[in-house]
Amino acid sequence: MSFLISVEDLAAQLGRPNLRIVDASWHLDGRDARADFEQAHIPGAVFFDLDAVSDHDTALPHMMPTPAAFAEAVGALGVAADDRIVIYDTAGLFSAARVWWMFRTMGARDVRVLDGGLPLWREQGHPVAQGAAHPEQARFDAVATPGVVAALDDVRTALDGGAQVIDARGAARFSGQAAEPRPGVRSGHMPGALNLPFGQLLDPDGRMKRGEALQRAFVDAGVDLNKPAITTCGSGVTAAILTLGLAELGKTSRLYDGSWSEWGGRADTPVQTG
Repeated sequence: MSFLISVEDLAAQLGRPNLRIVDASWHLDGRDARADFEQAHIPGAVFFDLDAVSDHDTALPHMMPTPAAFAEAVGALGVAADDRIVIYDTAGLFSAARVWWMFRTMGARDVRVLDGGLPLWREQGHPVAQGAAHPEQARFDAVATPGVVAALDDVRTALDGGAQVIDARGAARFSGQAAEPRPGVRSGHMPGALNLPFGQLLDPDGRMKRGEALQRAFVDAGVDLNKPAITTCGSGVTAAILTLGLAELGKTSRLYDGSWSEWGGRADTPVQTG
């Protein structure tokens, strides 16, 4: 089963009673994604605020919230765990994968990512709606899936040979040639980590590669698809694109929620450049 859904298939299902469409847009440059949603969104969609639906007891950005907090937030969006859930974003495929991962981690049983997102939806001539969403309250019974979220110590163990760590950041950030966008975070990467910039999993139209082309992207980055993997990035957003890609290949992985914001922001973690 694919965790992606095509624009054509979603368009054919609009209006079905158990379909819930979620705009999960988030922008690293701080642009107001909610304002974008109110300007144009897929009819029937609700807006998921990634920064709001997060653990506010840590300074790290948009960390996974508790099951109770997640259930309250998505229930207010009218989404239940047994709904057919489709996640998209305004970039094509960027932050939607993170929210797909969150829903799956919290027990959603049928959740997919719109391949190509809102750009492809509009390019193919499908309608958009404007204004705020006003969903009816639903009940989402959240149960955290064990063994999906990787913590700092899990990554330390992986780097000692326990698993592959795959970093989705761009090559310049990974090598330390480009400064990190968050203040106080060192440049570089975890010693022994592999670099697979998330864009290498995507076709020019924003859709995810399939089959042999998708597999080749991982193999060319040095990934052994038969070994355990932990995905990481700057703050746990684009790491989920790698997680989604691995899932499309039938592979499981863990996602390092703190990602480089945590690792690069500490004084007791090794950093390599070059």
